[in-house]
Amino acid sequence: MILAVLAIGLLAGVLGAILGLGGGVVVVPALEFVLPLFGHTIPLKQAVAVSQVGVLAVGLAGTAGYLRQGLIRARTGYLLSPYTILGGVAGSWLGLHLPAKAVATVFAVLLLYSAYTLLSGLKRVEVERTPSRLVPPAMTFSGIMSGLLGIGGGTVQVPVMNLLGGIAIRQAIATSTFIMGLTAVANALVYSASGQLDFHIAAALALGVLLGARGGTVLAARISAQNLKLFFSVLLIFTALQLLWKYWV
Repeated sequence: MILAVLAIGLLAGVLGAILGLGGGVVVVPALEFVLPLFGHTIPLKQAVAVSQVGVLAVGLAGTAGYLRQGLIRARTGYLLSPYTILGGVAGSWLGLHLPAKAVATVFAVLLLYSAYTLLSGLKRVEVERTPSRLVPPAMTFSGIMSGLLGIGGGTVQVPVMNLLGGIAIRQAIATSTFIMGLTAVANALVYSASGQLDFHIAAALALGVLLGARGGTVLAARISAQNLKLFFSVLLIFTALQLLWKYWV
C-alpha cells in the first residue's frame, strides 16, 4: 500500500509541477479508488488532509525549479497569496463539516468549469493583458476550494491568472505553484489539528511528490502552451467524471 501511495505521489508530482495543480486533482481521487484495493478504505476528509501535504511538497519542489527558470511572478504571488491563504483556512473548516458527497460534487463541478474556461481560451494569444478586478475574489475562491478539496487551488488559479490576470500560461502555472505552497501550510495545519491527517500515508505521498515534481518542472519547459492547456483540461474532465460516477451512480 505504501508503494502504491508513493507511485500516486510520483504521478501527482509530475502533473502538479507541469500544470500548476498541486497534484491534489490526482491524489484525492487516486487515494479514494486505489487504497481500497489494498484493504485500506480512506474517508474523503482524510484523503483531502493527506493531499494538503502533497500540495505543500509540490509547492516546495516546483517553486525551486521554476525560480531557476525565472518563470515565477514573485510580486504577483505575494500580492495574491493572502487571498488564497484566508480562503484556504475557511475551505478547510468547511471540508471538516460538509458531507463527502457534497464535497465530491463541488469538486467535480469546479473541475468541469476550469476545463471549460481553459478550452475556451485555448487559442488566446499569449500576451500580457490588463488584470481584471475579479482576480482577488477569484483567488479567494481558489483558496476556499484548495482547503475544501485538497487540490492546491491550481485548477482555479491557473485559469484565473491566465484568462483574468493576463499572465502567460507558463508564468501562471509557475506562480500558481508558488502560491499554493504557501496556502497548503495553513490548510495542512487545520486538518492536522482536527486529527484527520494520516502521517504515514502523508510521508510516503510527500516523498513521491518531491521526486516527481523535480522532473515535472523540466518537462513543462518542453511542452507547448496550447498542449499544456489541452492536457490540463482533459485531466480535469476525466477526474470530474470519475468522482460523479462514484458518488452519484
